[in-house]
Amino acid sequence: MTTTTPSPALTPAVADIHQALAGVLDPEIHRPITDLGMVKDVTVGPDGTVTVGIYLTVSGCPLRDRITADTTAAVSALPGVRTVRVELDVMNDEQRTELRRSLRGDATEPAIPFAEPGSLTRVYCVASGKGGVGKSSVTVNLAAAMADRGLSVGVLDADIYGHSVPRMLGAGTGPTQVEKMIMPPRANGVKVISIGMFTPGNAPVVWRGPMLHRALRQFLADVYWGDLDVLLLDLPPGTGDIAISVAQLLPHAELLVVTTPQSAAAEVAERAGAIALQTGQRVAGVVENMSWLLMPDGSRTELFGSGGGQTVADSLSRKVGAHIPLLGQVPLDPRLREAGDAGTPLVLKTPQAPAAMTLRAIAESLAARPRGLAGCLLPVSPS
Repeated sequence: MTTTTPSPALTPAVADIHQALAGVLDPEIHRPITDLGMVKDVTVGPDGTVTVGIYLTVSGCPLRDRITADTTAAVSALPGVRTVRVELDVMNDEQRTELRRSLRGDATEPAIPFAEPGSLTRVYCVASGKGGVGKSSVTVNLAAAMADRGLSVGVLDADIYGHSVPRMLGAGTGPTQVEKMIMPPRANGVKVISIGMFTPGNAPVVWRGPMLHRALRQFLADVYWGDLDVLLLDLPPGTGDIAISVAQLLPHAELLVVTTPQSAAAEVAERAGAIALQTGQRVAGVVENMSWLLMPDGSRTELFGSGGGQTVADSLSRKVGAHIPLLGQVPLDPRLREAGDAGTPLVLKTPQAPAAMTLRAIAESLAARPRGLAGCLLPVSPS
């Protein structure tokens, strides 16, 4: 049996291999590995064997298999390539420093990109007056729906004491630290960060105001979010330290108030939205959750009363002097809870469910809203 050796004309050029590698994106940073200095070297053997050396950002990179597979697939598609070998190495401290500079610049103290003038990222703070109204469920489903539409979306779980977003989004891996940058994991197409990724087991977080502010600032500045279209913050209930810190760190963020139809819940939700009067933030709208239970015969049972969402929207409209819309009424659906427990938001798992369709419609209205000052409380007062 004789073995034929490819002619030199069929042997791929190193330049062609580098061009193919330019289409391989780092799974965490989402930039070409050629731009990030991750390609160590490329050699081409006379028999069509291509060896590609790749620098991982950190030792034990959780996505090393993904990088290997993507590199192999990209190079294997070139004519004349018979075998692809990927050899992994790890960046040294100097290389990681250069990577950080290429992504974040030379500033010693990282800035919050969403607070910079000209930032095009829409920031929505999902707030509620009290717990148990489904604020986190609304947050993760809106995020998943927006990501499913092709937007680049991030979720910051700012509910430090009651963090639940990682489970509900199905984030099974933790973040990766590259020098002073934190790379957030991606789940169901959404980048996510939470204090729950840094605490052992189900340990409680026992912090006071200054620590909360510091953690929130670190999540906003030290995490490499990349170029986001939308960032959603799942705030803790009420108008405490986190709400105040968000107003200071993200003065252009917009509030999204979640309530139930119950009158008592609506009254408390009004307070969460009315914080905009003191912070100068804009109220994007109101979402009424658990509006009714759809019965098998097609009728509706209003377990928690009715009208709470519209009441909150009307009250906030009067207080801020601008129209605050009721963005949608989400039906009570056990599948919404089941999907969250399973780590796949309902808008992805059962998109035809009435609750999922309503949440998708809300996500589309928020993603499509034009920028402007209408409804924005400017920090000025009459002389």
